[in-house]
Amino acid sequence: MRIDHINIRAPQALLEEVRDFYCAVLGLEEGFRPDFSGHGHWLYCADRPLVHLSLDPDCTAGGGGGHLDHVAFQAAGLDEFLARLEAHGIRYRSSHVPELQLTQLFFSDPAGTGLEVNFPGEAMP
Repeated sequence: MRIDHINIRAPQALLEEVRDFYCAVLGLEEGFRPDFSGHGHWLYCADRPLVHLSLDPDCTAGGGGGHLDHVAFQAAGLDEFLARLEAHGIRYRSSHVPELQLTQLFFSDPAGTGLEVNFPGEAMP
């Protein structure tokens, strides 16, 4: 397992400022983002989208993790991972991104940090 990306949620003006910061300061480049329902940007390092930015007009800093929405991991073995979540009684939601042939699981750690685990090329049973 490895960290796949981080996601930052922010209102429109701040979202654009954050995008510009990561591009200018870290040298990331804006690139392909699937056609999700909400506005956002994916910022790439070489061929990997490391920073995902998502529009959230109601998001304000200062509580919990500020604007950090979640940490994402890439993994293999979807069936085994689902069994592990269920064995621990962890509630989750799943999503499939057809353009990327990717299954995503979303849940939270005990501190409330959002977690996303991505399974490329694997589908829900």
